[in-house]
Amino acid sequence: MVNDGNNSAADFLPGTLDLESLRSAAAHCEGCGRYRNATQTVFGEGSPQATFMLVGEVPGDQEDRQGHPFVGPAGRVLDKGLAEAGIPRDDVYVTNAVKHFSFTLRGKRRIHQKPTAAEITACHPWLDAELEVVDPRVIVVLGATAARALLGPAFRVTRSRGEPVPLGDALAVATIHPSAVLRAPDRDAAYAGFLADLQVAARAA
Repeated sequence: MVNDGNNSAADFLPGTLDLESLRSAAAHCEGCGRYRNATQTVFGEGSPQATFMLVGEVPGDQEDRQGHPFVGPAGRVLDKGLAEAGIPRDDVYVTNAVKHFSFTLRGKRRIHQKPTAAEITACHPWLDAELEVVDPRVIVVLGATAARALLGPAFRVTRSRGEPVPLGDALAVATIHPSAVLRAPDRDAAYAGFLADLQVAARAA
């Protein structure tokens, strides 16, 4: 099925909802225009029985090239934070609110483009399906795009980070995206705040 990029991922969902079927179907998603320049769909990964689901924003350059979420520099920050917060990596499912990378060129570097509200909405059926299959106890919301997708446009990470809020049958804890730690003028302070939020998520489980 090919469309004009203005529809929804709902058109591409498989009949059977399990992670293998979802990942296979998402590889062919054209639910928004971001698929056109992406190398591949970057779907979620991890245990289908994970206690924790971590939802980021969009794939970055390395994620797009390798086809796996959180494999770039931000992923290393995330892995460090999980370990220090006492969240077992094998009890985590990681994904992004939007599954395709979109970029502008800056010299030879591909700089990721923030998704539009329409793109976040178009991709939401994949995230809903992942939540249904994994059924996590705690959802860690990483950054503003993920917060918009899961907690609505009025939610502000800067105002309500580190506060557990009900989300379906789970508790959601919002924090900054690990890439924001790398961009922060004071990385140590930014990382300390990020770790504190992950520790709240660990206790919420």
